[in-house]
Amino acid sequence: MSRLVVVSNRVAPIKAGKVAAGGLAVGIHDALRQSGGIWFGWSGEVSANPDIGCETVGNITYATLALNKRDYDQYYRGFSNATLWPIFHYRIDLARYNREEYEGYRRVNAMLAEKLKPLLKPDDIIWIHDYHLIPFAEECRRLSIRNRIGFFLHIPFPPPEILTVIPPHNELLRTLCYYDLIGFQTDTDRLAFQDYMTREVRGVIEADGSLTAYGQNFRAGVYPIGVVPEEIRELAESYKGRRRPMRRNTDVLRKNIISVDRLDYSKGLVERFKAYEAFLDRFPEHRRLVEFIQIAPTSRSDVKTYQTIRQQLESEAGHINGRLSDLDWTPLHYLNKSHDRRTLMGLFRYAAVGFVTPLRDGMNLVAKEYVASQNPEDPGVLVLSRFAGAAKELTSALIVNPYDCIGMAEALDRALRMPLAERKDRYEHMMRAIRAADLDAWRDIFLRDLRTFSSRPRPAAKKPPVVS
Repeated sequence: MSRLVVVSNRVAPIKAGKVAAGGLAVGIHDALRQSGGIWFGWSGEVSANPDIGCETVGNITYATLALNKRDYDQYYRGFSNATLWPIFHYRIDLARYNREEYEGYRRVNAMLAEKLKPLLKPDDIIWIHDYHLIPFAEECRRLSIRNRIGFFLHIPFPPPEILTVIPPHNELLRTLCYYDLIGFQTDTDRLAFQDYMTREVRGVIEADGSLTAYGQNFRAGVYPIGVVPEEIRELAESYKGRRRPMRRNTDVLRKNIISVDRLDYSKGLVERFKAYEAFLDRFPEHRRLVEFIQIAPTSRSDVKTYQTIRQQLESEAGHINGRLSDLDWTPLHYLNKSHDRRTLMGLFRYAAVGFVTPLRDGMNLVAKEYVASQNPEDPGVLVLSRFAGAAKELTSALIVNPYDCIGMAEALDRALRMPLAERKDRYEHMMRAIRAADLDAWRDIFLRDLRTFSSRPRPAAKKPPVVS
């Protein structure tokens, strides 16, 4: 069986006996464990030394290297996260473009391909992950690497009207066409990609469903990433920490509303806090009987946009608690730090409402994890943004528009009042969807399609221009 070589911006080694931090790490690790192979990418360190460090655990080799300060600033902080991230999340107002940062993005992709080449065997299957590495396949082809190469985009893909805001959009999308298979989270994303290819560059959808554009033949498909429901259930059941907070001097249980997000403007955190305040104002009968827990670990703390959103959230949380709390009741718990996976699954299980309302998200695995962690005999209710990829599958959630503050407040009230029979019916419907498209299915179907797709002969990529 051919080896699997995974390339991602960051590499996340999983140590024996430790619970993995997230679904992506678990999925990649399991795929590598089945076939054996390499996980290659940035170590997360900034250093002048770009040498590769290798660590082998079982049949998996973790191969990582540092970035120098210039590459980190241009490739990672610059084009990846100041241009691609906001535009792919429909936030043109927060995006910036700098030609030197784009050149740095291309330079780092070329460097990574060169570092990977000596590690490859002729029959390896190469699987590239996410927006940091869009040009990676073209750089591989320039080095005469002829292995099958697949790409999976974990974030949304915007429509042409938004994508073309990026000045080198044509060149950037041309590089995608050197992949054999391109995977998206939802059909909306795939159709936006096809729309760009057919409208902007007169690409052709062939009779077999493949695409031809820029002289390349490739396939695009939908592969919604999933979770491992049994693992989540076991973690949730094994949690021994805090469950439901008690009202002081009484036996009445408060209900928890919970949200877990990386601290990012795409997650709709400010809008969510405002909706919660509106909920307490419009439905005061819930006061003192409910608490909202928002866990939002710091993300990209050296980027000004993220510093700003943290300040906004701290201000909004202080405003809500200052105006509404009492000596024995704090309506909002805003935790700006990370927690281990077992703790999160346990908190999900004992929360009456999962409040997942991003402004735009590729999938949002928190929505699936919340449902999978529930007690089937007394499940909670998922309130889910229509702009999360998960909404395409979890149609029995209470679907909301995160730009509608009052609509979200009304959904919280409905969720907390929902009778048990309806909660169980919605839960069972969502669990069928989660089991049908779990993490194994995502991984196995993508790799099957990558291995079996036969592209038409492709011309070699031209030698790249010299970038100083």
